[in-house]
Amino acid sequence: MSKHALFQGLIVNEANEPAGVAHIGEEAHYVINDAGFKRHVAAEAIDRTVLRDLRAQITRHQELVSDSALKMLGQDDLFTKAMIDSSLKNIDAHMDQLLQQGLPSGARQWLGMLGFRIVVDHHGEMLKLDQPGIAALDDEL
Repeated sequence: MSKHALFQGLIVNEANEPAGVAHIGEEAHYVINDAGFKRHVAAEAIDRTVLRDLRAQITRHQELVSDSALKMLGQDDLFTKAMIDSSLKNIDAHMDQLLQQGLPSGARQWLGMLGFRIVVDHHGEMLKLDQPGIAALDDEL
């Protein structure tokens, strides 16, 4: 059970209508408009699907992610690389922690400004994950 909707403001339905967020007890749910009917889908189910997809992308491009992180940090030493590689190998633990703590609202706003968007159907199944810049990266590889 998740108390936070990680991707609040970034989830839309097939008609490009944003999903709201509601809590049933302490559990967060995305509220998806289905032709006027408000379907409540547990946020954790959608969030885990998105995180699994992101994890798969990171795993596919692990060396590129590691090198990019080193460049962003401005460090290119063996210890920093080992730390980043270890973090990437333990990504599942980091994702579980993220589900518990939630994303800072500033991070969600930043993702939204970059065009990050998750399209779901009325059952909460992810149909598409828009990540501008990532498609170009995949085309180059």
